[in-house]
Amino acid sequence: MSAKSPLDRPLPSGKGDSARYWTALRAGRIELPRCQACESLVFYPRPHCPVCHGHDLEWVTLSGRGRVYTCTVVHRATHPWFMDKTPYVYALVELEEGVRLPSQIVGVPPAEVTIGLAVEALFEKVDDEHTLLLFRPAGLLEA
Repeated sequence: MSAKSPLDRPLPSGKGDSARYWTALRAGRIELPRCQACESLVFYPRPHCPVCHGHDLEWVTLSGRGRVYTCTVVHRATHPWFMDKTPYVYALVELEEGVRLPSQIVGVPPAEVTIGLAVEALFEKVDDEHTLLLFRPAGLLEA
């Protein structure tokens, strides 16, 4: 295995409690655990519910549709890989099911991203092991 360069894209390990989440993204789906006791969706995936501390979780598939809950435009890269990617929009997206997921908003100029903007999931395949969850304005046609 070769050593990583500081210019390599930072990527998740895709292991542990979140492995199923990353596997689902590779298949073009968003899956998260839902607590059987209180029905809360659990993000980030872990073996217990952060609301009621229950351990009876089942994985469910989510719609991938939601709205921008909050966002910011990043002008200064926090990692070398992002140096030529700024500005970009980092957002918290609230899915129809109520869970909020951090992500980037793509496919629209940063100045056009507003709180409440309807968005849909976009799955960015990086390589055979990594697919990232991004969001774009709902109804945006692919070029």
